[in-house]
Amino acid sequence: MTTTTDRPTDGASPTVPSPAPTGGAPARRRSRGTAAAPYAFVAPAAVLFVLFLALPILYAVYLSFRKVKVSGLGLGKGSHTEVWAGFENYRSSLSDPDFVASVVRVLVYGVILVPTMLGLALLFALLLDAHRVRSKPFSRVSIFLPYAVPAVISSLLWGFLYLPGVSPFTYVTEKLGWGSPDILNSGWVLFAIANIALWGGVGFNMIVIYTALKAIPSDLYEAARLDGATERQIAWRIKVPIVMPSLILTFLFSMIATLQVFAEPMTLKPLTNTIASTWSPLMTVYRNAFIRNDIYSAAALSVVIALATLVLSFGFLRLVQRRAFAQEK
Repeated sequence: MTTTTDRPTDGASPTVPSPAPTGGAPARRRSRGTAAAPYAFVAPAAVLFVLFLALPILYAVYLSFRKVKVSGLGLGKGSHTEVWAGFENYRSSLSDPDFVASVVRVLVYGVILVPTMLGLALLFALLLDAHRVRSKPFSRVSIFLPYAVPAVISSLLWGFLYLPGVSPFTYVTEKLGWGSPDILNSGWVLFAIANIALWGGVGFNMIVIYTALKAIPSDLYEAARLDGATERQIAWRIKVPIVMPSLILTFLFSMIATLQVFAEPMTLKPLTNTIASTWSPLMTVYRNAFIRNDIYSAAALSVVIALATLVLSFGFLRLVQRRAFAQEK
């Protein structure tokens, strides 16, 4: 069977038909649409970030350099005008003895709270990761559950437990003939506030550390047991060094939360006279903004607190990143 092919008889080269159009413009439009798809998904979050975080921060920085100038007796239209203040608000705020005292108080509060909270969180995480522990799901939920309670609610609960007139602990100690200290007096109130934050914060940090422990390969434990290591040695020499990045993360979060403590002392303030309106730096900001109606000094204090938080966080990470994250390299 032969196949015949049509050839030109005059010696001319055969004509090759031109390819059909493939729709280049629609393809380019589709490629541009595909490239822009990620930005479309990110756009809502970016808009919310700009509107509710970036712009308020910039506006607070702007207000921190302004002040109100009162003309005459301060009566009539135009007697109060907003003028440029420079760094006057920052100088007056940083020289305020109430603000300086609140910073010192919060530093002492953090020294008491953060090591205790992280130590208990690490201890609970190691205990839950042990093989001999029973009822692990119930224990995890029981430890984590206080974190789900809002800070205002937990402060109210503990506040009524602290009050001698309604506290069941005071009733029991009186029946047993034991002395019951007044937790809300000036000598114990700092520990009372730290106890509320401790009760609510241990569970969150425990979950973070426990999750890091569950990611460790079990082959390391088996090899250590074959070498004769005890469970305590495995915990101290294997588990703790491996979860050190998680400990650093929880320490950073706890330090930031300590600098921003507000809900606990603000909720306990009506229950006692020992908590001043400037007990913490954020309470000082609240007093200046909503009690003294001085939003300009409040904005300056807010900027100072934000910068201090940023500097401490960045400095801490720079200090520990070489040693703690060396194993990840």
